Amino acid sequence: MKYTIILQPWEDEQGYTVIVPSLPGCITQGSTKKEALANAREAILCHIEGLTKAGETLPAETGEPELARIAI
Repeated sequence: MKYTIILQPWEDEQGYTVIVPSLPGCITQGSTKKEALANAREAILCHIEGLTKAGETLPAETGEPELARIAI
């Protein structure tokens, strides 16, 4: 399975927050991009394990993700 993540750099550029849109509530972070990506993989696996144990259906991504910015 593949899941798209959002890797958001912190304002001080000393780390990243990671959000997994297809897995609501699956959020992690890391001090470096490499650490954030490793933590994202672990968070996704733990989230999937929890859903499986609860007997819930695993969410699957549909369509190709798209990034857009809105100026306000």
